[in-house]
Amino acid sequence: MEKYQKELDEFFKTKGWDYWPPLVVLARLFEEGGELARLVNHLYGEKKKKDGEKEQELEGEIGDILFTLICLANSTGINLDNAIRKTLDKVAVRDKDRFGKNARSE
Repeated sequence: MEKYQKELDEFFKTKGWDYWPPLVVLARLFEEGGELARLVNHLYGEKKKKDGEKEQELEGEIGDILFTLICLANSTGINLDNAIRKTLDKVAVRDKDRFGKNARSE
């Protein structure tokens, strides 16, 4: 993720852009999360798209969320590689016996 954080930061610098304040980025993150939720509901849930509704791709919606998270991390000085490492380590310890065997892997 560090690679992408640097790439995005360089892009912002070449454009002369500042990052939005964290609360603004958070609002955008929730907006993007809503778009992802709507698409997942269309693809896997009961709610189907309306006629004429624009096509979206799951990969693109996840990419939008990652972009927004990188903006938030960059604006607050957080290294996303460190952040995900801490979370993966926490989950490995906390949840090692939590869920049992996954029925879908049988």
